[in-house]
Amino acid sequence: MDLKLQNKNALVCGSTQGIGKATALLLAAEGANVTLIARNKEKLASVLAELKNNGAQCHGYLVADFSKPNELKAVLEKSELQFHILINNTGGPAGGPIFKATIEEFENAFTQHLKCNHILVQSLVPFMKTQCFGRIINVISTSVKQPLDGLGVSNTIRGAVANWSKTMANELGEFGITVNNVLPGATGTERLNEIIKNKSAKTGKTLDEVADAMKNSAPAKRFAKPEEVAAAIVFLTSEQASYINGINIPIDGGRTKSL
Repeated sequence: MDLKLQNKNALVCGSTQGIGKATALLLAAEGANVTLIARNKEKLASVLAELKNNGAQCHGYLVADFSKPNELKAVLEKSELQFHILINNTGGPAGGPIFKATIEEFENAFTQHLKCNHILVQSLVPFMKTQCFGRIINVISTSVKQPLDGLGVSNTIRGAVANWSKTMANELGEFGITVNNVLPGATGTERLNEIIKNKSAKTGKTLDEVADAMKNSAPAKRFAKPEEVAAAIVFLTSEQASYINGINIPIDGGRTKSL
């Protein structure tokens, strides 16, 4: 299937590792011009060197810390880059029961996820409107369908992002802009490794025991690969996905109990 991503400019957040990196690599392989954005310049440069280039593509990166929304806004204004595609992807908050969560934890997560998503959309959508084409994909979590034990702050903030996204989809659809959410299940990333370590420390179980229990919670009996999640994301950026709008797509091997 030709996804027709040639001459499309994509901004990929959190693109130095995991799902973000896999998405950036696949977008470049499909012919898009990819701009990476994260806070670590050295890691950005390393991923940039891995992006496929057919000779006509133009790749680059922006450095921004999503814990500082004003810094992100300034970086976007200074870059003057124009994008058809936005992948909102930010590492999840630390785990823990919601009752013990501090106000600061909620505020920090809200800033890095919803506030920064909003700044990015407000910065990029005016150009998308001129093109009558835009694709905004938010990488969030299956917790918006089924809250996950031990991830209280994440469950709360992900739900806020999901509803923000649906509202945005309703407002932007008439301009040829779609807004969708991809909900990864347990995926082989550094984030998952941290969750496994935390569960192991709290329960006294070995890392392998915790990992096996998580794998067995899905019919697929394994973790997803970042590339498998990226494949769904990249399809949603394409012309072929033009009538898919305002939905949540779980990529979890069938783990989520609801449809």
